[in-house]
Amino acid sequence: MSRRKKGRSSDEASEIDLTPMLDVVFIMLIFFIVTASFVKEIGIDVNIPEKNDTPPPPDAPQNILVRISADNQIWMDNRRVDEVAVRSNIERMRAELPKAAVIISADIKANTGAYVLVADAAREAGAPSVVLIPKSGT
Repeated sequence: MSRRKKGRSSDEASEIDLTPMLDVVFIMLIFFIVTASFVKEIGIDVNIPEKNDTPPPPDAPQNILVRISADNQIWMDNRRVDEVAVRSNIERMRAELPKAAVIISADIKANTGAYVLVADAAREAGAPSVVLIPKSGT
């Protein structure tokens, strides 16, 4: 004689209760939703001026122009400048023009790293503002 409880078949005894597993899945879903909402992407702020065709007034302060060519060469005062000498050149030019802003004229094919290098050097040299002007076909 077999010992079985009354009213239970063998199929009902072998079923797995899924309620605790669903509870865990919902708790994990809530955890990931809450933590994903606090993710903030990091980027760089680029100051690009609006297009203006009017020439500057004659008494406007002069600016420091740094050009970045398509092959990532850095040019200041119509001469090529090495990457390590950018900051010292900007500091020298700022000694002559203390209120001058640094304008970076970068070719659109140039690497972003070259722009970041020049912008960081300008900020370290104490430039009041750094402006990017993208150029095509320098």
